[in-house]
Amino acid sequence: MRRTSVILVVLASLVAIACQSGGNPGPGPGPGPTPKGLPGSITAIGDSITVAFASCLIPQPCPRNSWSTGDSDRDYSHYQRLRAKNPAIAGHAVNLAVPGARASAMADQARAAVRSGAEYVTLLVGANDACRPTVADMTSAADFRAQIDETLRILKEGLPTARVFVASIPDVYRLWEVGHVNDTVVRIWNHGVCPSMLANPTSDAAADRKRRADVRDRVTAFDSALSAACLKYGRLCDYDGGAVHRYRFEVKDLSPVDFFHPNAGGQQILAEVTWKAGPYA
Repeated sequence: MRRTSVILVVLASLVAIACQSGGNPGPGPGPGPTPKGLPGSITAIGDSITVAFASCLIPQPCPRNSWSTGDSDRDYSHYQRLRAKNPAIAGHAVNLAVPGARASAMADQARAAVRSGAEYVTLLVGANDACRPTVADMTSAADFRAQIDETLRILKEGLPTARVFVASIPDVYRLWEVGHVNDTVVRIWNHGVCPSMLANPTSDAAADRKRRADVRDRVTAFDSALSAACLKYGRLCDYDGGAVHRYRFEVKDLSPVDFFHPNAGGQQILAEVTWKAGPYA
């Protein structure tokens, strides 16, 4: 009897320790109720920026560094900031972003987000709609708006209580401004990085100046479409007010793989800028 009692006491102690430590909850139910107003899950949709492409110094996605759902040890993503406030979200982060995706792909990603049952969805898209082989190949502002409207309609119908955060598009003209005077950057860009904006980066010819201006104006039109679509969505959609577009990225914030995508530090900047503009700051 005495041995049985000792065993029971030891087992009870181990259970108590396990409950206090929380362990690794994995993808199953969270460790407790969600605090009022905070989501219990997050899903990211978008393009290569959101999957943190090239942020690990190789030309591949590196989602652990993502500004939205990243789980690196830097503790800066939306997911990590929410987890600090609400441990129940642990293990409930999904990144559906795809390198090269344009606005036309967001409807399918939105359907996948609905299937994930997300309570918070982040959206950043548009760079690939502007970064085409030529200006003529860019997505029209009207098509872009229609595609974003469809994306948000799917989210609203499928996740009627979810919060949606829409980020503006990084200023690719700003990238040209800071990069075209750097020989290393120019050498990388000449391999075909965002040719509509970054082709012939050192040229001051009138045609090249006009081409860059046309891309800059199209990105501005895309941002206006994102803002208007989010406003139409209703009170559960938050646009960043152009915060990402206004941020003046420097070469040091970019991956040396292509000097286009944010490096790990650039992802941290994106996280900070978007978090401050989002619903849970």
